[in-house]
Amino acid sequence: MLTITELRQRGLILFEAISGSRAYGTNLPHSDSDLKGVFILPEAEFYGLEYVPQVANETNDEVFYELRRFVELLLKNNPTVLELLGTPADCVIFRHPLFEAFRPEDFLSQLCLQSFAEYAAAQIRKARGLNKKINHPEPPGRKSVLDFCYVTAGAGAQPVGQWLAEQHLTAEQCGLANVPHLQDLYALFVDASPSGTLGYRGLVRDAETSQDVQLTSVPKGEEPVAYLSFNRNGYSSYCRVYREYHEWVQKRNAERYQNTVQHGKNYDAKNMLHVFRLLRMAHEIALTGQLQVRRPDREFLLQIRRGEFQYEELLQMAEALLEQVEAAFATSHLLTAPDQVAAERLLIQVRRAWYAQAAH
Repeated sequence: MLTITELRQRGLILFEAISGSRAYGTNLPHSDSDLKGVFILPEAEFYGLEYVPQVANETNDEVFYELRRFVELLLKNNPTVLELLGTPADCVIFRHPLFEAFRPEDFLSQLCLQSFAEYAAAQIRKARGLNKKINHPEPPGRKSVLDFCYVTAGAGAQPVGQWLAEQHLTAEQCGLANVPHLQDLYALFVDASPSGTLGYRGLVRDAETSQDVQLTSVPKGEEPVAYLSFNRNGYSSYCRVYREYHEWVQKRNAERYQNTVQHGKNYDAKNMLHVFRLLRMAHEIALTGQLQVRRPDREFLLQIRRGEFQYEELLQMAEALLEQVEAAFATSHLLTAPDQVAAERLLIQVRRAWYAQAAH
C-alpha cells in the first residue's frame, strides 16, 4: 500500500499544500498543520488492477488524492477538494506546472449549494450532538434490565423495584413465565416460602450483566400474583445512547472538549466556526463566482471559536444565513453542474503529459 512518504520519494506529487485553519487564516498558535494534495499513479500502476484513489496518514490529517479521484470530487463540487484550487500562495508547498490547468472557475457551479450547505448541516448536527452530550451526560453507573421492568398494580403499573419493596420481596423469590401472544409481558409468580421450595430462578440471571429477563419453570396450579412488562425497546435505546456517550468520552479531542467547557456555552466552537465558514463561502460563490479560501471574516469566525455567542443565537444566525445562500443560488448565473466533458478532456490531457514527461 502506498504511503505519502513513497509519493514524495517517487516524485508522484502534482500538488501539495497546507490546508485547514492555516489556509483559512483562522489558525491559533496551537493549531495543527493539515496537508492535502494530488498525486498521479505511475502509468503501469494506473493501468493495473489495484487503482489507488487516495493515500492518507493514520490520523487522516494528511490526504492526497489520485488525479482521477481529484477530478471526480471536483465535478461534485466537494468543498475540501475545491478549496485546494483556491489555496493561498503562502500555503502552497509544491505546485507542478501541469496543475496550473485546474482553475476553480471551471468547476464552481450550482452544486455548491448542496455540497457546502450539506457539509454545514453536518457540522450543525455534530454541534447539536456534542451539546446534548455535555448537557445530558450519562452517569458512570449503567442501568440494568430491571430498571426497564414494570409490574401491574391496579389499573396502572409501577417500577419493579418499587413493587418488590412494597411487597417485602426480593427478585430472587420471583419467577417469570411467558404470556402467550403478548410480547415482553410475563406472568410473575412468587415463592414466599423461606426455603424457596418452588425453585424459581429470579427475574434476571445477574442484575449487573444480564441483557434480558429470565424465565423459570412454574409448578402446575400456581397462580401469578401480577404481570411484569419489560420495555425492551427502551432498554435497547438506552444501551445505544450509553455506549455512544462513553465511546465519545474515550475518543473526544481533549483540547476541543476543554475549550468547549471553558467558554461555557456548551457547543463545539470549532464545528460552529466551520458552519459559518462554509455557508459564507457558498454565499460568495453564488454572488461572485469566486472561491475565497483565506477568510476576510477571520475575526468573526474567531469570535465563534472563542465562544462569544450563545448556542441558540448561532443556530438562528446559521438558519438565516442558509436562507440567504439559497436565495443567492436561485438567481446565480453559475452553471447547473461543471462541464464533465471538458473536465474529462483536461484529466486525459494532464495524465498524458505527465506520462510523456516520465518517459524521458
